[in-house]
Amino acid sequence: MAKRDPETGAKGLPMDTILAGDCIEVMQSLPANSIDLIFADPPYNLQLKGELHRPDNSRVDAVDDDWDAFDSFQIYDNFTRAWLKAARRLLKPDGALWVIGSYHNIFRVGASLQDAGYWILNDVVWRKSNPMPNFRGKRLTNAHETMIWAAKSESSKYTFNYEALKALNEGVQMRSDWVLPICTGHERLKGTAGEKAHPTQKPESLLHRVLVASTDPGDVVLDPFFGTGTTGAVARKLGRRFIGIEREAAYREVAERRIAAARKYDREYLEVSTSKRAEPRVPFGQLVERGMLRPGEVLTSPGGKTAKVRADGTLIADSVKGSIHQVGAALEGAPSCNGWTYWCFRRDGKSVPIDLLRQQIRAEMAEKRTN
Repeated sequence: MAKRDPETGAKGLPMDTILAGDCIEVMQSLPANSIDLIFADPPYNLQLKGELHRPDNSRVDAVDDDWDAFDSFQIYDNFTRAWLKAARRLLKPDGALWVIGSYHNIFRVGASLQDAGYWILNDVVWRKSNPMPNFRGKRLTNAHETMIWAAKSESSKYTFNYEALKALNEGVQMRSDWVLPICTGHERLKGTAGEKAHPTQKPESLLHRVLVASTDPGDVVLDPFFGTGTTGAVARKLGRRFIGIEREAAYREVAERRIAAARKYDREYLEVSTSKRAEPRVPFGQLVERGMLRPGEVLTSPGGKTAKVRADGTLIADSVKGSIHQVGAALEGAPSCNGWTYWCFRRDGKSVPIDLLRQQIRAEMAEKRTN
């Protein structure tokens, strides 16, 4: 299949393309501090001994590829430290990384990750709603994998769309255990002989949640172990830019076809719910400066208490002076008060919350950013 000419981004990044080669070497060739998020699904080093069969004696298509074979834990640890170092160089100061693994490798990866200077934010347990059974009956059914979410450093102001995840979870705060099915049916990609195209293909639902949680539209997502392109397909649909690195030509070919067929969702549907704290700050005094409220104008509380606006954006009520929050708290005898939702003004005989004026200014600011 002919390779697409990559679109080069502002920092010389080969946007929305799959790069062939060793992940460490390719990452070292990319510009530093250029990536918003890295999702990594490295080899698990499963250490399988012999073939695995079902009770009916049929062979299980397990992970026995050369790319998952390491001669010792020391060699695997050296590999892990090398790719984590290369990945951290690429992340922007406020960038972050997700890495997924099983009990075979995730504890070793976690230690190397901390040693490299990353700051762990959460470990997330992906509980598989339809796990593969334990055919030998000698251990518990392995029904989960673990993901580590880490910022580039302790001081990173990483992206976390808290309200969006809460919305995904029907208004309840998202927990760190995610119940999602493994790839089955039409989502499971097949090779020419009907076998799995990739033994550890991740479900798109998992990447959807990761990218909605920790990126915004337009962000650049790198996957150094691209496989058959789940990260790229989901990134394309969600309006993120992606860069994939994959050394196996067969996987690259499958991923190219898959991503070419992925349809980007309409832009108007890509915005997600945001926290009030993430919105731009608007000082109350700005409403006075712009004449939206006049010095001397009376504000009222839900309980009928009143205060007057001063020219410097403070309020006065009897002997109390201060900000909209301080005066509201003093009148209510409360330790704190959100003045934006507490105070109202009168227009055309109606009581109007002052927060509507703040939202008007924020809408203007958003329009300017868009234009």
